[in-house]
Amino acid sequence: MKIIANTLNMSREEWLMLRKNGIGGSDAGAICGLNKYRSPIDVYLDKTSTTIEDKDSEAMRVGRDLEDYVAKRFTEETGKKVHRRNAIMAHDEHDFMLANVDRMVVGENALLECKTANAYMADVWKDGCPESYEIQCHHYMAVTGAEKVYLACLIMGIDFVIREIERDEDIIRNLIRIEEQFWTNNVLAHRMPPPDGSDAATDAIRNMYLASKPKALELDHLSGRMLRYADIETLIGTLSTEKELIKQEIMLTMGEADTAFIGGCKVTWKTQKGRVTIDSKRLKADLPEIYAAYSKESAPSRPFKVFR
Repeated sequence: MKIIANTLNMSREEWLMLRKNGIGGSDAGAICGLNKYRSPIDVYLDKTSTTIEDKDSEAMRVGRDLEDYVAKRFTEETGKKVHRRNAIMAHDEHDFMLANVDRMVVGENALLECKTANAYMADVWKDGCPESYEIQCHHYMAVTGAEKVYLACLIMGIDFVIREIERDEDIIRNLIRIEEQFWTNNVLAHRMPPPDGSDAATDAIRNMYLASKPKALELDHLSGRMLRYADIETLIGTLSTEKELIKQEIMLTMGEADTAFIGGCKVTWKTQKGRVTIDSKRLKADLPEIYAAYSKESAPSRPFKVFR
């Protein structure tokens, strides 16, 4: 492990630019296809662009703001002291592998990663943790030589959990191989990785080509893929109809009952209050000035359509 930068007085912009020089822990899960919010294409575009795009969200902001709290709760629960390592570290041999860890555990060759999650993620943390976080931990162990990572997560308003990720040499060897191939064959070669079918990859491709131009292409080399696309659409339609049929049979059998237990599953069909909506057509006709004052145009979009 070697130190390549001190982050104590580093701005967020400087930190984001420095991260372009290698693969970080949060990139590892995306490269391995285990992060539903980021795809390998996202990582490639981030590493090869010359500009900084700070993709921040409220969840990410909350995670940063509560990092200290999670670290303190970890110490309260375990009695283990932790300290910051204000540095970006790199692997001794594979210097494209970077690490900026949350905390180091005093008296152990171990790290602490601080996470937050909403209530909808409680089941994921019930007996384990998200796979992308486990890969992130092994990435950090590969870079730092640590033997263990404690993963502490505050599940908002529900629980505080701690998971221990032990060093696994087989996982680390495979991870180094995957990251090295990505860094060499994609980032350094400026060759975008292929799409993987994830929503994150679709979003990345849409962001690459936001606006269309009046141009028609002949893509006969994709005829086989187009036929398969049509077959899948037909299959989805058939299965959707069958699914709706089963749903209708259950609804008829339930009648006025709001709950049913079927084959180990709980089914609910409860009355809910109606939503309050604005009759925009009537508002536009009766009060056009107010309608115009409170209307806004949505961002342009490029819907993908197939005509047969």
